[in-house]
Amino acid sequence: MIRGEVIEAAMYEAMHQAAVHLPPDVEARLRMALAEESEPLAREHLRVSLENAALAAAGRGLVCGDTGFPLFFVRAGSRTAVDGGFGAIRTAAAAATARATRDSFLRPTMVDPLTRGNPGTNLGPGMPKVELQFAGDGDGLDIVAVPKGGGSEIFGTFYRMLYPADGEKGIKRFVIDCIRDGCYAGKICPPAIVGVGIGGSSDLCMKLAKEAALLRQLGEPHPRADVAHLEQELLLAARSLGLGPMGSRGVNAVMALHIELAMTHTAALPVAVNAQCLVGRRWCAAIDAGGRIACTGTLPPRETEAHA
Repeated sequence: MIRGEVIEAAMYEAMHQAAVHLPPDVEARLRMALAEESEPLAREHLRVSLENAALAAAGRGLVCGDTGFPLFFVRAGSRTAVDGGFGAIRTAAAAATARATRDSFLRPTMVDPLTRGNPGTNLGPGMPKVELQFAGDGDGLDIVAVPKGGGSEIFGTFYRMLYPADGEKGIKRFVIDCIRDGCYAGKICPPAIVGVGIGGSSDLCMKLAKEAALLRQLGEPHPRADVAHLEQELLLAARSLGLGPMGSRGVNAVMALHIELAMTHTAALPVAVNAQCLVGRRWCAAIDAGGRIACTGTLPPRETEAHA
């Protein structure tokens, strides 16, 4: 039986680490981009970003000052037991978010959309956002904490209901147009991680795009060969736009592009794009049935999941 205070501790630590560390796969890709770029401004943007990350890891600030939206993605197994029921996970997320905000690992950026009132805690209707999924027959919890920056969410979110006749050509055109629009003038703080959702209903399509951007190791190909091929085609097309880090000239406007799919209506072809910024903040915490916590920058293995 996993206790609520253990879940809170794991969520707090994952969010704390996400705010001050680049995930290892993201840091590796940024260093690859630095080695590849030849434009002085592109190289300087990458150099400064890596320098800021090193300072944050040494306890001298955050990897980015905009800690954005507090998001938690939680995966449970069929034998997972939570003291007080699974609703305790949301209670733990709220407590962890408020504590991370008090400790200045999260900026208080969540406001009422109409009054613009700011409670100063990042708490309120819908926040922190908690996505609970079930997969496998395990007895623990996998938690991914994501302080998703505002720029990538505000300027890097797109949706369109295409016609089935638009096909792959229409999908490619829409995705590349979105990348160009989001990366122009560095609006989404590229090099970006671009998630693409194809299929489902409108809300599911958007959810798939976000999870593709946030919950995949960079460059991990989709298990379906045709989808993996489309990912590679789109990434190569993005590299040919002439856009680089933070909107400078270059080739690394996108450091990875991931696609997720869902079945859809025969009359529909929904497509969504969601971008994650260059620091790619996410950190993971695993809790076993005995309440032991392991916190790491490596995402849990991909599994076929049934959404709660």
